[in-house]
Amino acid sequence: MIRNYLKLAFRNVRKHKAFSLINILGLAVGISASLVIYLIVQYEFSFDRFHKDGDRIYRVVSSLDFSGAHYDNSSVPAPLAAAAGTSITGLENTAAIFTTYDPKVSISKGNNQKPEVFKARKGVVFTDQQYFNLVTYQWMAGSPDVLKEPYKVVLTESRAKEYFPFADPTRAVGQLMSYDDSIEVTVAGIVKDLQETTDLNFKEFIATATIPASKLENNYSWTTWNNYFGNSQLLVKLKKGVSPQQTAAQINALVASHAPNSSGVSTKQLLQPLNDLHFNDKYDIFGERRAHKPTLYGLLVVAAFLLILGCINFINLTTAQSVQRAKETGIRKTMGSTRTQLIAQFMSETLALTITATLLSIALIPLLLKAFSDNIPEAITFSRLFQPNIIAFMIALVFVVSLLAGFYPSLVLSGFKPVLVLKNQAFSNSGKTRSAWLRKTLTVSQFIIAQFFIIGTLMVAKQIHFSLNKDLGYRKDAVVNFTIPWRESSLSKKQVLLQKLKSIPEIQMVTLSGIPPASKGTTSSTLTLDDGKKAIEKMTEIRLGDAAYFDLYKIKLVAGQMLQPSDTVRKEYLVNETFAREMGFANPADIIGKHIQRRDKTLLPIVGVVADFHTKSLHTNIAPLVFTAKSEECNTFHILLPPQEAGSNTWKNAFAKLDKALKEVFPERTFEYQFFDEQIADFYKTEQNTSRLLTWASGLAVFISCLGLLGLVIYTTHQRVKEIGVRKVLGASVTQLVSLLSKDFIVLVIVAFVITAPLSWWAVNTWLQNFAYRTSMPWWIFASGGAIMLIIALITLSIQTFRSALANPVKALRSE
Repeated sequence: MIRNYLKLAFRNVRKHKAFSLINILGLAVGISASLVIYLIVQYEFSFDRFHKDGDRIYRVVSSLDFSGAHYDNSSVPAPLAAAAGTSITGLENTAAIFTTYDPKVSISKGNNQKPEVFKARKGVVFTDQQYFNLVTYQWMAGSPDVLKEPYKVVLTESRAKEYFPFADPTRAVGQLMSYDDSIEVTVAGIVKDLQETTDLNFKEFIATATIPASKLENNYSWTTWNNYFGNSQLLVKLKKGVSPQQTAAQINALVASHAPNSSGVSTKQLLQPLNDLHFNDKYDIFGERRAHKPTLYGLLVVAAFLLILGCINFINLTTAQSVQRAKETGIRKTMGSTRTQLIAQFMSETLALTITATLLSIALIPLLLKAFSDNIPEAITFSRLFQPNIIAFMIALVFVVSLLAGFYPSLVLSGFKPVLVLKNQAFSNSGKTRSAWLRKTLTVSQFIIAQFFIIGTLMVAKQIHFSLNKDLGYRKDAVVNFTIPWRESSLSKKQVLLQKLKSIPEIQMVTLSGIPPASKGTTSSTLTLDDGKKAIEKMTEIRLGDAAYFDLYKIKLVAGQMLQPSDTVRKEYLVNETFAREMGFANPADIIGKHIQRRDKTLLPIVGVVADFHTKSLHTNIAPLVFTAKSEECNTFHILLPPQEAGSNTWKNAFAKLDKALKEVFPERTFEYQFFDEQIADFYKTEQNTSRLLTWASGLAVFISCLGLLGLVIYTTHQRVKEIGVRKVLGASVTQLVSLLSKDFIVLVIVAFVITAPLSWWAVNTWLQNFAYRTSMPWWIFASGGAIMLIIALITLSIQTFRSALANPVKALRSE
């Protein structure tokens, strides 16, 4: 019987090629998009899910409050790890991790040979044997106990092969290495690289005992309980039955006993689940990329919508075709077929089409992965499609789609009454039947989804354009910056490099200062202003810059004077308008001459006020800000290039000379620069990914909707072919016929727009609340969304309506 069902299914496909092709193509596009989305979502949610007892592993993070300002910090005081291990009863294990600033690695060659140097190595940490009790590695040589002693290092297999050219990586054990020419260590163990997806992607593990042995305690605030630097991290594993809230309370009590909260400063420790590291943007992560849960959930919604669109097409076209299969159903019922048998036959046809569409979608996936490679993690390749869980998902998807797309049509087709069908009375007044209204409802639903995506795409693009083109309060074009790490440089060497850069003719202006006006990094402190009547305390961003810095970035002076380069004796402050306003000065000039008291009780005068500018993205309000010109702490070079003319090599020549000048002063440094406007664009990476997602979803939604519309138009014109012939004979023009055939479908598009407009307004308005500074929502955005869908629908309709209107009426009426 199943064989007979399949034979009938493929016979029906051959008989109705156009409808079958539209059904298969619509389902294939929806299924392929769903598969790619599932690959992305499954990959992102798989991070750090493989650890044994992973549900009991947490990272200790900190919540800091200064003078009304709140900061989330991934670090903890350095002494906490040792104290927690002995003082807190609910912990099964603790592992301190001290991250490094991508050190230089030198491999000793012996025999007085020059060591091989590897610059800026990522994934280098200080830790001990406890870390390997939390995270399970396969040991190729050595054991966790090797990290009990100082000056020992454990390498992953890939890093050992990179450093030492041995066929057997375990031969690297016993070799000598050094970090930043200051710490010499011996390779004591080799572990296999973690194959699972993880943010704990460390490659080199230096024994923690090396820090005090090398007198690096000050670098890591080794004994200080009130310092929270990002390189001091702590992982803990709770005992069974112990709640994270209990343990956090004990940790807070321990920290408070060593460092009581001072006036205006409050700290609290929290436990962050290990599998939350990949998603929580409040805290730093060890990996290089982070996922965004709302975006992933949005992807799932998009996948569901695209599948629904494909299923709507199938339902619409199958029920529309029911008139052509009514007699087949009537004869089968007359010959003894039960309704259950007919439903099984029609469902098997749907299953055959879905399987065909799935096979086609698998063939489309490499194209989708290539087309959207910029938004898809590199680890997601076509080969991942054949993992057991992905195959199980595809099988489940086939059956779910078959059920969604085929169940209702099979009920309709199997429900015909044989007597009425064989008398040609089954479709009297069919234009007003429930099936016709269902088709219209489903078609409107398709257009609602498509228009929603279009309007969303236009509004997200408008906000991104607004963010990137808004006057942020400074110059951002043709500005390049690069940084010399503080540990590698002295003020005198930086000044030598500065003079060399000033002599390059292709550079218009250069200055040595702090970070750019807008940066993801922030240094803040509690500052107190004493206006003679009362002291006002405020958490304030602190930046470094002098007059040349403000001139290069064209930051406007509102009152007073700009900062001048200073030595360690003469210091002064420049503040922004927000600082002056929040300190109670309506007129910025009134704050000139007042003094700011720092946390070390030092008093510095305010000499000027600059206009407010955005130091962060437009998601946040402008914060109080002060500048000081501390030359000895400046390590970022800011360079203004001349305007780039088409075909000009000015910038290329400038970069070549910059690289040469850098290597003359710092031979081991690589010239790694960033354009300032690109750094600003980086603030809106999530929004840009959302924009690409919506553009992609809009295109697919419109394509699938138009496929369904085309199928319905083909069916409608086929049903009305004799009516069209009669109207042409009676003198109807092509324009009148096209208008007649298109009118009902255009009404559906308009109805969809009326429903979509308020829904999309609500969704977009909700999304825009994430921005402190946002674009407007003009009416023409919504009108444009409806107009775009209307134009695309008209083009789709014209493909078939013009063809039907131009057909020879004699052929249509010959059989009458």
